[in-house]
Parts: sequence; C-alpha cells; structure tokens
Amino acid sequence: MNKPAGAHLHLAWACKTNAHNGDNFLAALTLTNLSDQVLPASGWALYFNTCRKIKPETVTGNVLVTHINGDFWSLAPAAGFAPLQPGESRTFDYEGLFWVISETDAPLGFYIVYDPNTPQAQMQVIGDPHIAPFATEGQRNRNDSDEVALASAGKTFADNAGLSLLPAEAVSKITPTPLQFTAGAGQFVINASTFIVHGAELANEAALLQAAIKDVSGQTLQRAAFKPAGAAAIELKIAPVTVKDTLAPGEAYQLQVSAEGIVLTGASAAGVCNAIQSLRQLLPVAAYLNPQAELAVAACQVQDAPRFAYRGLHLDVGRNFTSKETVLRLLDCMALYKLNQFHFHLTDDEGWRLEIPSLPELTEIGSLRGYTADETDNLVPCFGSGGDVAGKAGSGHYSKADFIEILKYATARHIEVVPEIDVPGHARAAIKAMNVRYTRLMAEGREAEAKQYLLCDFNDASVYESVQLWHDNVICIALESCYNFIETVLHDVKAMFEEAGAPFTTMHTGGDEVPNGAWEKSPICQAFMQEKGMTKIVELQNYFLARYRDLLKKYGLVFGGWEEIALVKKEVNGEHTHGPNPEFVNANFRPYVWNNVWGWGQEDFAYQLANAGYKTVLSNVTNLYFDLAYAKDPLEPGYYWGGFIETRGAYEFVPLDIFTTATVNLFGKPLDKDNIASKVRLTPEGIKNIIGIQGQLWAENIRDRSRLEYLAMPRIIALAERAWAKDPAWTSIADVAARQAKMDADWNEFANRLGQRELPRLDGFPRGESFGGYGYRIPLPGVKVEAGQLYANVAAPGLAIRYTTDGSDPTPASALYTGPVAATATMKVAVFSSSNRRSRVVSV
Repeated sequence: MNKPAGAHLHLAWACKTNAHNGDNFLAALTLTNLSDQVLPASGWALYFNTCRKIKPETVTGNVLVTHINGDFWSLAPAAGFAPLQPGESRTFDYEGLFWVISETDAPLGFYIVYDPNTPQAQMQVIGDPHIAPFATEGQRNRNDSDEVALASAGKTFADNAGLSLLPAEAVSKITPTPLQFTAGAGQFVINASTFIVHGAELANEAALLQAAIKDVSGQTLQRAAFKPAGAAAIELKIAPVTVKDTLAPGEAYQLQVSAEGIVLTGASAAGVCNAIQSLRQLLPVAAYLNPQAELAVAACQVQDAPRFAYRGLHLDVGRNFTSKETVLRLLDCMALYKLNQFHFHLTDDEGWRLEIPSLPELTEIGSLRGYTADETDNLVPCFGSGGDVAGKAGSGHYSKADFIEILKYATARHIEVVPEIDVPGHARAAIKAMNVRYTRLMAEGREAEAKQYLLCDFNDASVYESVQLWHDNVICIALESCYNFIETVLHDVKAMFEEAGAPFTTMHTGGDEVPNGAWEKSPICQAFMQEKGMTKIVELQNYFLARYRDLLKKYGLVFGGWEEIALVKKEVNGEHTHGPNPEFVNANFRPYVWNNVWGWGQEDFAYQLANAGYKTVLSNVTNLYFDLAYAKDPLEPGYYWGGFIETRGAYEFVPLDIFTTATVNLFGKPLDKDNIASKVRLTPEGIKNIIGIQGQLWAENIRDRSRLEYLAMPRIIALAERAWAKDPAWTSIADVAARQAKMDADWNEFANRLGQRELPRLDGFPRGESFGGYGYRIPLPGVKVEAGQLYANVAAPGLAIRYTTDGSDPTPASALYTGPVAATATMKVAVFSSSNRRSRVVSV
C-alpha cells in the first residue's frame, strides 16, 4: 500500500490560549494530507520535539501522545483513528504545562515513521509546522498576572523617547570606555609606506595588526625591528604602564597618536593586543565596509586597563552545533571588545562535540542526532533537529585539528579557552556513546576493555527527571570506570592544548542540575555507599566532587563549575534554602553563578559565595543570558524563563550591586523592597573575590550562524562595557530621580556609539569571510501616529529609518525618515544597517 511522503504531509500549530486550567496552555496541531494517498488508520507515528510538557490524557482526535525522553515526543494513531484521506485535515487539541507565548515555544522537527519498531521501518522528513500568529492577549501573556508589557511599535517609540542623535564628537571613539582618553591636535595617516615596528617578542601582535590594517585598507604594511630613518611607523613595545583600579595590571596599555606616528605600549603582550583593538576602533568606521587605502587617525592619548581580569563569553555547542568558522567569527568579535575568556560548553545531554582520540565513540555516536530505532548509531533528535542525521544544527563535532585551530586562534588574540565537559549530570551523550562501546567490545569477548569507561549501571531503577526532561542523563559515580573516563578525557584535552601552545588553566565541570532521585535505586551506588559508610546521596556526590577535584589538581587545573557545587542545602526560619559550602572554599574551585532570577529568592547567591571566600564569576541570568529573547514579542527568538533582555539590560548590569537597577520580577510586578533589603551585599573582602563577569549563549534555539549572531550582538558589546570599564557615575547617586536621569544620559551616549560606530563597523567585520559582516540584531523602529503625523525613532541613533506609503516593504531605496511625515493607512517602516540589511518591518 502506498503512503503519503513526508513532504506531502503538512502541519500547522497554534496556541489557543494560556492560563487554561490554571498555569497550563491549550494548543492545536493540525495535520493535512496533501498527497493523493491515504494516511492509514495505523502503522505510523509522528516524532517531534517540544520543550513544553504535554498532558497526554488531554489530547483529542484518537491519537496517543507519548513522552519518550528529553524534549522528544511521539504521536501515533489510537484505536478509532479514521484514515486521513487526500486533501483532508485533522486537528488534535492538547493541554500542556506552563505557557507558550512565542514561536520559540512551538513543537518543531517533525518526521513520520511508517511501520515503527519493525525491520521495515521507514522515516520521512516533514519539517517544522506553520505557526499561527499570537494575536490575542491570552496567547501573548503567560497568565492573568503577567504584567510584562507586550512589544509594540508604540512601546518601542516610548522606550526610545529619551534618545537623540548626538554629534560625532560627543560619542566615545573606543568601546569599552577607556580610563583616560585625551584628544590631541592633528592626525596620523596610515598608508602603504607606514611601517609596523616591533621586537621579536611581539611578532604575534604585529601580525594581528598587519592583518587588521590590510582588512580595512587592502595594504600590507611592512614590518621591521627598528624604525627606518624618516619612515612613518606604528611602534609596538612592552614597558611599564601605571594605572589604578584594575584587577589585571598586565593588560594595561597606553596608546599615543600624533602627526609623527603611533606608539602602542603594553604592560605585557596582552596589553599591546588591547592597544591594537583600541587602535582598530579609532580607524575610520566606513573603512570596515569599504576599505580605504589611506586611514586617518585623529591624534589622541589613551591610558587604560580593564576593571576585571575575567571578561568572559560562554557558548554552548552541545545542544546545537556551531561550526568552526562561526566560532572563529565570535572570537574575532570578543577580541575587538577585549573579552579574554571563552567558556566553550562542548558537551551536554544532546551532543558531544569534541573529538577525543582515545574514545572515538564519543563523536561517532554522541555528535550525531536524527532518526534512530535504538540509539546505537546516533542520538535521538532534540530542539527540532529532525530525522535527518545530516542536519546541520543537531549533528557535528570539532575534529582534533579543528579544536587546535580554534585554540591557536584564541591564543593569538589573548583569549583563554575554558572547556566545559559536563558531569555528572547533563551527560547523556557520553553515557550513550560509552554504552555502544561496551556492547561492541563485549560482543568481541573483551570484557575488561568494555567495562573500562562504562558510565552507567544497567540495573539502575532510579526514577528522576532533569530540568530538560531526561530520565537517563546522570553518570554512575560509584563506578571506577567513570573516573577512568574523566581522566582520559582530561589527558586528551590537555594534549590538544599543548599541541596548540595554548594555556590550559581551568576545566569547567558543569556540575549543575543533577535531578533529585538520581543514584537512589542503583545497585552499584547503593553497594558502594554501604561499603564507604555513606547514608545520604549528598555524601556520594561529595565523594565524586572530591575525586574530580583531585584529578584536576593532578593536571594543575582550576576547578570551574556552576554555583550548585559550592552550595549546600540548609534551613533558615523553617524555610529550605542554600548557603556556601565551606568544604570547597580552599579547593581552588571557581563558581560561575547564574541564578539571580528576581523573585526566586536566590538573588544574592553570588555575593554569599564571594563573601565566603570563593573567587566568583558573575553569570547572572537576568542581565547576561543572551540566549533569552530581547523582548516579549512572539517573533523574537529565545527563551524567557529568566526574563527578556534588551541590550540596555546588559548595559545597566551593576556587578558589585545588582540591586541598584532591579525593579520588577519575572512577571513585571514591583519587587518587594523589604525582601531586596534583606539580601546579602558584598563585604570588602567579598568585593575582592568577584574576579569578573560572563555572558552566556545557550544553544537550544541557535539553529544556525545567523541566529547565533542575532542573539549575541549587540548585547556582547554591552557586556564588554561592564566587564572592562569602571562603574558609571550613576551607580553612586542615591537620589532615584537623579540617578535615573544620569542613567538615561549615559545610555543615550552608548546607544549613539552603537548606531554611529559599533554596528556600522560590524557591517564589514570580520572581513575575509564568504558570508560577510556580523549578523547583529537590527533594532525594530519605534513608531507612533499622532494628529495625522507619523513619528519614528530607533534604539541605536545613527541607523537609517526608511518608510513606504504604498503598502510595500521598505527597501534601501525607500524614503529616509528625517522627521514627522503625514500618516497614511498603508505605511510600513523599517530600520536599515549601513550594509542595507533590514530589521523586521513594522506596519502602521
């Protein structure tokens, strides 16, 4: 019997309403048969991914919905399902937990399998459904108490109302803001006859500068050890640079530009590299998009050093894979804005992305996702990666050569790579890969080798569910083979760092989100605990952490991890909470603290840990999780469990007093002032233990390069400002109104920097790539109509606003908005970059 091809089955999905039966949502999935074949009453199943739990008992239409694992689900015909005739549609209503308010929340990656669970099984890709608009408040609000304002052109206009276009001379030329900048008289022109003068110890930095100048001028400057007589030159040198208020004096630099030449002085090679980045920002912005043979640099003097020693960006490539080329582009942007730590999240439940030569199964199995009957060839799809194993987002890994290239690239730019190998939770990809290895070697009669790196207890009957809905993602930490596995991975990773000539100082273990219930019914774990005299699961977990710590100590590595590792449960006034774990204070453990969601009660964890003596990296979700959506808009990609983060949200982050700019909770309600006042503040010693801040890019919704760059920029620029520059003056203004006025003025200057300098520069940066400039998010226009006039503005003054009056979408040739215009019924408005990329179109 012939059956419809997957390409001839169409799916449509709609949120019908939220706040259904409490904090649930009601949705509808419609299946249409576009083929000339009948979809039979049995013998098939649809598979898909959704991050929202479906209540199977609520599904209508005589189908059975099953949660398989993680975000992986199936829908199959039940008894009474009528065949779907050609041209016929069938709708399945269902109820799910929590809410769905954006396209990010829709189920994705559908495929159909005919004759599932049989040798004759056949998979056909369907793809993503059509997602119906979120038109009503019931569709766009999480529940009846959701007071976060919906995004709209009018709201955007009001948000931008305090912005104005500043003259170029009022806009800072260097980002992040330097400690001291003094403008001089005259200029120096870089051209083909300019030399780069440097000693052998700065050959790497000279090569970086040479390449940077060539990118924007087309000229390859000559390099020399000494300045030729009468020649114009850019001189690089290492010498003492004295600055105050820095946690990284070795990164200090001085930049001097005069009519006679340019001198870049660093306290170290890293300082010289920082000076080079500042010089790049002083070059004509237009040259990045259209190279100029001569580059005029205005005379000035800069004295500068970073506020924090650790200025990081985290990229998750486990959930979805990011290509090597895209990672290199991200490193280029990090270098331009003087970020110096790349937290590389290489493994997770959904993928293992780094070749480990000693354990090839990790990437042979663990780096692939797609249709599978038993996960012996690849993992199941996640995050809509679909049935095709060759899908770009779900599958992929870095070979040893790729990783070494990334390490060399980062090291040349004075960026340290901090790899993360997530254990003992978030480890499903590794567990499944090692199971395949075990099965293969056991079949070959090699039992000892088979058990050498085994990560699971096959008789474990523990019942648990992780935050991401996995039921089998935790390593059996009572097995000695788990420690063999970790050490082998450490050994191979260290060898790659050494081959790359890259510093390997820190291993991030993850260590977060181990679900309750793990190990409780594992015969191996229970026997081990009895042997060691342990009575509580937490003792077993502490044993694992101590063993892991010892392994890292053997390799001379700092023990990095999310804050859960440094916290212990305690009871205060009858309430269960967490506090600093004294066991790890002197264990060379570095907590990365993310959990400060306003209203959850854990807003001060980072300060508690710093006060207790932990060297702490602030990774706060509410300001620094760049995978979260920019705004409450169904078309904005990204989750929102920690809030919505516009670029201004990252800019207004106050590292040493996060409460300064805290106003509302996750649902837009005013924060309880007494509750906020009761939270722990940093002590003088605690302040010394805040070593830096880090932005996070989690990858559940990063399905390609354009999505990554859209989510990353321009928020990374605001991150860099807060990590490098000293606190702005408004942080010390007690009067609320006066502080807000100063904040608004400072934001206006920074927004102008974005619109006039940083974003236009990114339009042509990095060069030498086939896919062009950086794909930052172009802000939507703010628009209002009043008294028959249309008014428009933009969050980054300097970007062009264009409009049409005939109902067509604006193009680069459309009318340029320069002031109020007569409103018509068919106007459309959009913002354009200097390379003529366009924002989403706003219809009036």
